[in-house]
Amino acid sequence: MDLLNVVEKSFANENVANYPDFKAGDTITVTYKIKEGDKFRLQDFRGVVIQISGATPYTRTFTVRKVSSGIGVERIFPYQSPFIDSITVNKYGKVRRARIFYLRNLAGKKARIKERAYTKKAE
Repeated sequence: MDLLNVVEKSFANENVANYPDFKAGDTITVTYKIKEGDKFRLQDFRGVVIQISGATPYTRTFTVRKVSSGIGVERIFPYQSPFIDSITVNKYGKVRRARIFYLRNLAGKKARIKERAYTKKAE
């Protein structure tokens, strides 16, 4: 098991330390790199985090959901992906569940998430 941890750490992404803390219900913008031919471009994916899964930072993934032209789109991002350029938190949501799959069945005003007051911790 120790050998597995060594391999995971060797492939670790250095940008993870710069990621902000976010939970389910938060609205985030993930800027990720897309390869088109031999060029890379950056694209933003803004949506609500509906779940975070994985025990260790090396196996952690998070699912972001947005509604585009009336169709729900979900994307799963590995936390350690080298294609993630940056993550910014737009709103901190107040939800009572860690996995808010019920959001898939809601539409319009019912799909709104209340905003929670957020104060930055003193370091």
